[in-house]
Amino acid sequence: MELVKVTIDGITVEVPSDFTVIEAAAKAGIRIPQLCYHPELEKVGACRVCIVEIEKARGLGAACVYPVADGMVVHTNTQKVRETRKTVIELLLANHPQDCLFCQKNNDCELQRTAAEIGVREVPYTGEKRKAVKDENNPSLVRDPNKCILCGRCIRACHERQGLDVYSFVNRGFKTIVEPAFGLGLDEVYCSYCGQCAAVCPTAAICERDDTEKVFAAIADPEKYTIVQTAPATRVALGEELGLPAGEIVTGKMVAALRRLGFDKVFDTDFSADLTIMEEGSEFIDRVLNGGVLPMITSCSPGWINFIEMKYPDLLPHLSTAKSPQGMFGALTKTYWPETQGIPVEKIFSVSIMPCTAKKSEIIRPQLQSNPGIPDVDVSLTTRELARMIKNAGIDFKSLPEEKYDSPLGTSTGAGVIFGATGGVMEAAIRTVYSILNDGKEIPGIAFKPVRGMEGIKEASVEVPIKGRNVTVKLAVAHTLRNAKILMDKVRAGEADYHFIEVMACPGGCIGGGGQPQPVTPEIRAARTAAIYRDDEANTLRQSHNNPDIIALYKNWLGKPLGEKSHHYLHTHYQAQPREL
Repeated sequence: MELVKVTIDGITVEVPSDFTVIEAAAKAGIRIPQLCYHPELEKVGACRVCIVEIEKARGLGAACVYPVADGMVVHTNTQKVRETRKTVIELLLANHPQDCLFCQKNNDCELQRTAAEIGVREVPYTGEKRKAVKDENNPSLVRDPNKCILCGRCIRACHERQGLDVYSFVNRGFKTIVEPAFGLGLDEVYCSYCGQCAAVCPTAAICERDDTEKVFAAIADPEKYTIVQTAPATRVALGEELGLPAGEIVTGKMVAALRRLGFDKVFDTDFSADLTIMEEGSEFIDRVLNGGVLPMITSCSPGWINFIEMKYPDLLPHLSTAKSPQGMFGALTKTYWPETQGIPVEKIFSVSIMPCTAKKSEIIRPQLQSNPGIPDVDVSLTTRELARMIKNAGIDFKSLPEEKYDSPLGTSTGAGVIFGATGGVMEAAIRTVYSILNDGKEIPGIAFKPVRGMEGIKEASVEVPIKGRNVTVKLAVAHTLRNAKILMDKVRAGEADYHFIEVMACPGGCIGGGGQPQPVTPEIRAARTAAIYRDDEANTLRQSHNNPDIIALYKNWLGKPLGEKSHHYLHTHYQAQPREL
């Protein structure tokens, strides 16, 4: 790519010729205010907050869409620029609800932060406010069109990342809003509840449903026995909300914080990730040896499960019947745990901490009730919600000591923790499947790096001994639903010769989930992913079948993988989800 020289506020930088001014300014160490701009989404220049003055050009230009040119001279901080930006923000605020003090995004709102940075101290205009009805008829996301600033990020994220096109601009002028077609709710359209729209929304126009008060109430109830599980990806992201850098592994502090919040037992979803590998890996071996439906596709990501049920119901037989780690853990908390501890199941209140908004929809599935009428997981909180609870309780997170999970449902291997990154489920499965089929020998090097990385679709193969001969097992890994669609179209057309496919709904897998701290940039994803693999490498046990508490669980309670008891409690079924659009 040809390089050009651009001077911004007196600083000259060399940048690729396809850069925009906002990208060149970032390279020069200059941050230009922005709202509609997102570095991973199509540039549209809608909000005009990033306005700059460019010499020899007519008027002002939007830095996010203005292309650089050799010799270009840009000014980002002139009086004209400052006054224009201020006016843009004042006009946005004139139509915006004035409820910042009790808004869910208070102190985390980009509009609020930009107004403060630009120096808006009053709103000289009286604008008409929207009176749209909130969309809160689904378990995962709440849409408040009154707080929408028409930046279009949700439209672009849903289209570019997920290929679902749930949102679009409707009407014109002041009456313009962003919503699904025909004003339908998210529960009526092809929404997977992945939360990528909420992950990029700069205001509280789209947020996860806040269930923190339900959890506080359960903890305070002396009749409730509260259990919490924490997903792999939460431990490498929670710290970002609480004053620590991206990629910091905060497992021990998170456990300590949950105990201080008042949970009776603090367990690890990594345990049930290991359990998932025992069931899913055994299922894969059974399908290969006995002519089952191939390729088998992982079933851990509820956003992906919603997607295939809505868009590819004919391919449901390809899904592993294994529940997700959240689902398996929930089943244990309402069966194994009360049975072995002598606690009435009605007293148990089970909570999960997940990087995912779609997990909130997963827990209300009737298939995830080990006891009729009693959900296996009562509440699923996002990483962001847990951070809010910690702040609410006045816990100084950074000064907390490192504490360990409770046993036995807190013991895990490195294979469990890598579930948090794209390719992790596949790698964990291969570590165990290879060993089972090869008389206990480990896969060379343990780490199976061909399935790692941020490519949208990764393909790999591994030689596995099956029935006395080496068989090349072909694998594929996809993250984001747009990439999943590419693979599913190949499967539907009979063009996919894979044996095993992993799909995660969100960019980078769970580390980039819709319930993770914001913002989520490529650099932050990379830091979280690196932390996941560091955690794996630091673990003395790195294969799920070597987890001693998993071995004990099968010996003392479950019996064997794919056995009658494990099939009843740890496996499920899927069905088409008819939606209107």
